[in-house]
Amino acid sequence: MATTRRSLPALAASLFATPALAQWAPTRQVRLIVPFSPGGGADTTARLFAPAFTAFLGQPAVVENRAGAGGTIGAAEVARAAPDGTTLLVDAANQAVNQVLFRNLPFDYVTGFTPVSRVTVYPLLLVVRPDSPLRSLEALLAKARAEPGRLTYSSSGNGISNHIATAVLADRAKVDFSHVPYRGGGPALAAVLAGDVDFGFATVASAAALAQEGRLRPLAASSAGRIPSLPEIPTVAELGFPGYDQTEWNGVYGPAGLPPAIVERLHEACQAALRDPRVTERLAALGALALGNSPAEFAEFLKRERAAMAVLVREAGITAD
Repeated sequence: MATTRRSLPALAASLFATPALAQWAPTRQVRLIVPFSPGGGADTTARLFAPAFTAFLGQPAVVENRAGAGGTIGAAEVARAAPDGTTLLVDAANQAVNQVLFRNLPFDYVTGFTPVSRVTVYPLLLVVRPDSPLRSLEALLAKARAEPGRLTYSSSGNGISNHIATAVLADRAKVDFSHVPYRGGGPALAAVLAGDVDFGFATVASAAALAQEGRLRPLAASSAGRIPSLPEIPTVAELGFPGYDQTEWNGVYGPAGLPPAIVERLHEACQAALRDPRVTERLAALGALALGNSPAEFAEFLKRERAAMAVLVREAGITAD
């Protein structure tokens, strides 16, 4: 009996140690696929997370931009990848709308991915060049009413958050703008800077520094409340459109069929990234909200958001063209 009692602590220790020993770890580098060009919110999030992922998972985490077709090209690459945790998608709010906008996709946004975590939310800024005669949202809308369809705006692609934000504004204000889609937030913002379009919504992550340098003039913020890092910028809601709240959010996904142990470990990697002071300080400086919700919470959010976006797309007349 004494021998048996002495063996119990060792047995208990071995039982409790087993889950830790069995934790999943990648055997090769982890690819973080961003389905847009460099410079937008999803790209910013992926590049902020990559060092923390590398440290937590023990393998290099490398950001790869696969832009085009409203984010569907990069998403398709992840959807057809092996569900082994080494190919991940860092996508934007288009995840909730592309299934409605695009027909004949080679994958299904609802069943083609495993949600890991919704990690960040970025307010958008409606921006113009500093030499633009459009010095306020009121002036911009007055110009649009006087010359329907004349004002042009850029977006990261059809169905992306800045396209949706502008379409919703146009619908609420009863005006017409001309949409010019690009292959990501960086090129869309470059078009505003170059004067190729009259205005655009851009994430705080990509536009705040340019605004502070005087290279862009922000007219309004898309969020429900003012952005803490840019408190002087009024919101669209307070400029005559109560309830207006259009933001960019980013999430991490794996391919469909990702085993639960891998999902949990990747969620832990997201949490580790959001605990990294370098990440949290940078997100705060950008006016972004750090989330890191659970896979189950993220899946439930996606379900609600897709239903809401289907109604919004129909009522605002948004198309993929």
